[in-house]
Amino acid sequence: MLSAPDAPPIVSADRAGPVATTRWFASRIWTFCVLEFQKLSHDRTELLTRAIQPVLWLLIFGMTFSQFRVIPSGSVPYLDFIAPGILAQSTLFVSVFYGIQVIWERDAGILAKLMVTPTPRSAVVAGKSFAASIRAFVQAVVVVAVALLLGVTFQLAPWRLLGVVVVVMLGAAFFAALSMALAGLVLKRERIMGIGQAITMPLFFGSNALYPIEFMPVWVQWLGRINPLTYEVNALRFLLLGTPTNLVLDIGVLVVAVIVGVTCASLVMPRLVR
Repeated sequence: MLSAPDAPPIVSADRAGPVATTRWFASRIWTFCVLEFQKLSHDRTELLTRAIQPVLWLLIFGMTFSQFRVIPSGSVPYLDFIAPGILAQSTLFVSVFYGIQVIWERDAGILAKLMVTPTPRSAVVAGKSFAASIRAFVQAVVVVAVALLLGVTFQLAPWRLLGVVVVVMLGAAFFAALSMALAGLVLKRERIMGIGQAITMPLFFGSNALYPIEFMPVWVQWLGRINPLTYEVNALRFLLLGTPTNLVLDIGVLVVAVIVGVTCASLVMPRLVR
């Protein structure tokens, strides 16, 4: 059967070269991101409701502890110190329950249709992971705007803002992939919701979002140093406040975390459509 004269040939990702494969994966990720943005454009109230929690953390927790001065934050005011941590928290809270949407798509028959297309499972998972980061990015804009209104001093050079976008999207993509991996294991919306609630607070409080990692108990410090959220916070503090960090290490950890998360989710995803 002949294709249209001007139609581009369909080439399988595993038969193409590395450059073509990368472009092919990027096109799939872009497609999922556009679809997610279209969903948000029809349900803007969800963005407002999800932004309430991080805004309350800034308004109540951040401003209160800024007055008490009980948490050391070096030469940086505590409200400034906590703002990137709350920004990272918002990406965590948005993405860690993304598996619920995948289970809903399974129940609606959408996921089965995606799984029988020529698109590899890894591309589907990667696309959905970065689609979740669209929600996180929009919420991050709200958090940054509120922080600026509260008097937080951010460094807003264009390259720094671009770096913030990259870090937020990587962090959200990892937690979304983690959520989809859990969804493939537990298979039930109620279970994934319970597990998401169980791991959210340990991930958040076991990072340096609210306080320097050096002031944690030793055993918590070990957990904090393998927590991807810690490296996301480090990168955001460097980009927004200029605090010293190893940015290459931070972004490298996030990239590796995304790859591991997408791989694990791709392996268990078929369990959702059996």
